[in-house]
Amino acid sequence: MGILNVTPDSFSDGGCYAAPEAALRQAERLIEDGADILDIGGESTRPFAQPVPEEEELRRVIPVIEAVRRRFPEIPISVDTYKARVAEEALSAGADMINDVSALRFDPGMAEVIRRYRPPVVLMHMRGTPQTMQLDPRYEDLRGEIRDFLRERAEKVHALGVPREAIILDPGIGFGKTFAHNLELLKAVSFFRELGYPLLYGPSRKAFLGEILKKEPRERDLGTVAVVVYLALAGVDLVRVHNVAWCREALRVIEYLR
Repeated sequence: MGILNVTPDSFSDGGCYAAPEAALRQAERLIEDGADILDIGGESTRPFAQPVPEEEELRRVIPVIEAVRRRFPEIPISVDTYKARVAEEALSAGADMINDVSALRFDPGMAEVIRRYRPPVVLMHMRGTPQTMQLDPRYEDLRGEIRDFLRERAEKVHALGVPREAIILDPGIGFGKTFAHNLELLKAVSFFRELGYPLLYGPSRKAFLGEILKKEPRERDLGTVAVVVYLALAGVDLVRVHNVAWCREALRVIEYLR
């Protein structure tokens, strides 16, 4: 899953692809580099990010979705949003799936959109909100609490008519997690696979890599590749990344070695 942020304030590429023309060029680059899915988002959910008004998020994402769909009719498009109206208009504009960092908790209207369209859905675990999630996150049982949360949210979406194989679970690396929590989640792939749903991990350029490598976000791609290889060997189904080319090459080698 290639990341296409059309925001001015994303943590690693804010402002780079805010204009529709720039976003379309980046979409082309991601597809050429081997992305299977484009994930288009118009609101940063980095730690302490402020919410974006609904109208502004629509202004950012809908023209890009429409332009990408016209130029690349076959590429699956995911919309990264927790707002029901944005999700509905994105699906009407040509998006295929929803990536909701709140797992349908922030906007009650999202359930109706899911029931009506029945798209594939990514459900992510987050403690709190982007504004509060990194304020001393604590867990009694990290793996167990996240497993139970993801199971409950998946059952809700399945009850809305979405097939189980189209419900994708994301443990939420970096969303209400400490450095130690993130490392534990990376080692817990087999534990979450027991839930029986496809798994997505989003390690790309995250702060835990910055702690290990002592590098700024845009300099963390090689570290991201290392994590992607680790996750592939552990059995993760999808990875959400900025540098698709490097990750695709690494995964191609892994496929041969397996």
